[in-house]
Amino acid sequence: MRPLRRSRAAETAAAALLLLLSAACGSRLPESDFASPDASSRATPGQTGAAPIRVGIIASATSPVGGSAFTGPRDGAQAYFDRLNARGGIDGRPVEVRLCDDGGSGVGDNTCVHRLLDEDKVVALVATTALDYAGASRVSHARAADIGGQPIGAAYDTWPHLYGVYGSLAPRAGTPGWDGKLYGGTEVYRYFKRAQGARTAAVVSYNQAASAAYARLVERGLKAEGYKVVSEQVDFALPNFRAAAADLKEQGADLVLDALDTHGNARLCEAMDEVGAKVTAKVTNVQNWTSTVPEDYKDSPTCRNALWATGSSRNYEDTSNRAVREFRDATKGLKTHSQWQLEGWAAAMWFTEAAESCAEQDATGNDGVTRACVDAFMNRSQGYDADGLLLPVRFERLAEPPKSRRTCLSVARWQDGRGWVTRSEMTDTCFDVPQLAYTP
Repeated sequence: MRPLRRSRAAETAAAALLLLLSAACGSRLPESDFASPDASSRATPGQTGAAPIRVGIIASATSPVGGSAFTGPRDGAQAYFDRLNARGGIDGRPVEVRLCDDGGSGVGDNTCVHRLLDEDKVVALVATTALDYAGASRVSHARAADIGGQPIGAAYDTWPHLYGVYGSLAPRAGTPGWDGKLYGGTEVYRYFKRAQGARTAAVVSYNQAASAAYARLVERGLKAEGYKVVSEQVDFALPNFRAAAADLKEQGADLVLDALDTHGNARLCEAMDEVGAKVTAKVTNVQNWTSTVPEDYKDSPTCRNALWATGSSRNYEDTSNRAVREFRDATKGLKTHSQWQLEGWAAAMWFTEAAESCAEQDATGNDGVTRACVDAFMNRSQGYDADGLLLPVRFERLAEPPKSRRTCLSVARWQDGRGWVTRSEMTDTCFDVPQLAYTP
């Protein structure tokens, strides 16, 4: 049996948490940064005179969360299309990329969707990474495939014609999940219990609604896997991370998870080093699986080297893999690298295979690369793995949510001098785990 992809409810909730925490902090950019979103195009010529195939990428490049938080998938997708065009494009036609920065707002997102679909007439959207995907219903009604987007909210488990990079089993009939609930598995907690011997887990959160709610979701999963759970909550305005670190040390926690923002994570790690709290793993998510770890955690070397990341795609540093080597070669000019860049690269590859199948179907000279043809390919693309970069993606539209699933995950650990080191082959790291409901 082919391994099933990891359920990504926890990752979706974590990304949404980042939005809520930064909004609660009152962080914002100058008004000028939220003026009319800028749509731009980028294409590398293929054969002279060949009509381009136009795609759109929406990224919240400027947002309350920060300028680089949501640009990784965009950069990875652009790198793929640049290389593709340098090699002749799709059947001799270059891919023309139209970019739109939605400013991290719902209004800006709707503006981007209108420009790309109605004015630029893109065939599809690729690697969407929107803080507030308010235009998702409009994309769906236009029957324009949204390929390989990041599920920061519930849109990819709500609307047809939207194909998130991690897949979906939900009906996608206009309401989130099943009766408004999404489901996620406990495979991450199972892994650390079985492979690393973890038994006591600390969950650190703020005394803030979104943070506390996500912490409760994590705690439910840990308890379902038989962990002793230590809850640590710090004040949102004046957090005492040192006290939390001292307590989790006293309680003997060997696994630490959190419902914090990036800054809070760094301060927690610093406090853990200060009190001498050594753990088997300080677990983070795919959004923080980046090459900036030395800078982000510069004051906490012990905790830094206990960082683990889990996800549904092959480690971007695993250059023993041919597909990863190609990605790294094409992105060697980027200042930083991340797992989201690799997933954006995979999304662009996915679109390319869809467009190539359409070009092959048309032997009459007409343009076969249409929205309808691309969407039909996506609707059939069960088990897509982007040349082994992704765990096989599935779209099933189950009438009832699964009670359990066999799911797999990718696992890496940070080591100074080596970066993110793969700890297991993702297609073999699989568990039969319960699925727990949560409200997005």
